[in-house]
Amino acid sequence: MSDLILLTRETQIADRKVGRLAYGCWRFAGSDLAAAQAKVEAALSIGANVLDTAAIYGFGAEGFGDAEARLGDLFASQPGLRDQVAVVTKGGIVPPEPYDSRAASLIESAENSLRRLRSEQVELFLIHRPDNLAHPAEMAEALTELRDSGKIAEAGVSNFSPAQLSALQAHLDFPLAATQPEISLSRTEPLFDGVLDQAMELGVLPMAWSPLGGGALMTGSGPICTALDRIAGENGADRGAVALAWLLAHPAGIMPIIGSQNPDRIRAAGAAFDLKMTRRDWYALLEASLGHKMP
Repeated sequence: MSDLILLTRETQIADRKVGRLAYGCWRFAGSDLAAAQAKVEAALSIGANVLDTAAIYGFGAEGFGDAEARLGDLFASQPGLRDQVAVVTKGGIVPPEPYDSRAASLIESAENSLRRLRSEQVELFLIHRPDNLAHPAEMAEALTELRDSGKIAEAGVSNFSPAQLSALQAHLDFPLAATQPEISLSRTEPLFDGVLDQAMELGVLPMAWSPLGGGALMTGSGPICTALDRIAGENGADRGAVALAWLLAHPAGIMPIIGSQNPDRIRAAGAAFDLKMTRRDWYALLEASLGHKMP
């Protein structure tokens, strides 16, 4: 039996096939249209046809909703582009509260996102962070109304614990489609705290934000980076491709959200699918992250 881990290139969102890498548009608020187009074209060239954004992206640098608006501008300038991609957006962060996941607020957030994105529907709408003052039944009411009205195809959560996801799911008549935690070789808690176990149990798509540790795995040093360099050298790839392949290899079907602003770096991420990673390689990386051998 081969020790190599085979990586699949496709998964599914809203009844459509999509690539297993997503491209994060959180910095689009600071991009001109040509730069935004170059980044999306680079993502599409490696099959990353899921575009991840949020209402809050742009706040503090440009303005609330500006990242979505720039993506909407790109769709308007490139006829046919919207049909090539699946859009994921998020709502529920409302400065300075900071969170508001009451039904009316979530519905308003989704509707405003659609307007900025110049879209009639988004494929996936996520509640961005848990709101301790919103009952899950009220959140479920909003998601149900948005789905029934055709404004969203599917719904999910971001930064929710397994218990919080379960509480919301208990009030829904349809399955949540995705969960978006932070996962990387420098943030391995979801492997052990039930997030990925629950995703596999329920068939929920885990989308990993900050899969390269905010860039630290590309530029840093230490045991994790040493292990990444070894495998990268054996495959003629860079650290980023190895770190992404490590996530892609997990049986939960993790979708890493790459966020580079450099089109060449975006294209380089596609090498993750061509890596020859063994089970021993995978565990060696985990051991480097944990700082000890597996028991």
